[in-house]
Amino acid sequence: MPMIFVNLPVKDAQKSRAFFAALGFGFNDDFCDENTVCVRIDENIFVMLLEHDRFAEFINGDISDATTTTEVINCLSVDTRDEVDGIIAKAIEAGGEPWKPSTEMGPMYGGSFQDIDGHVWELMHFAG
Repeated sequence: MPMIFVNLPVKDAQKSRAFFAALGFGFNDDFCDENTVCVRIDENIFVMLLEHDRFAEFINGDISDATTTTEVINCLSVDTRDEVDGIIAKAIEAGGEPWKPSTEMGPMYGGSFQDIDGHVWELMHFAG
């Protein structure tokens, strides 16, 4: 089964680790160090949070400032509407910011937040 690693720049890897731990995510410590945190989203889905100096080693050009421009929307499916609202509440309590109001589109219900570095995260429940 293929794996996906989404790489995002962060200002402080350990503060980001605490933020995502507060949301209930686990980590793959084989890929973590003082500058990098590997968040386990699912069995084969990971988010690599790399401090700016480390992230810069992998790119050409500048690192975008996610607090002033949207570089990507990370969307995760969840099992219930309550889970959408619950994770968003945890994110805001842990220092994140609300992004857009929750919406209902037919069988879909979703909401969003920005993490402590401004990256956008959507949560979507698909009824059916």
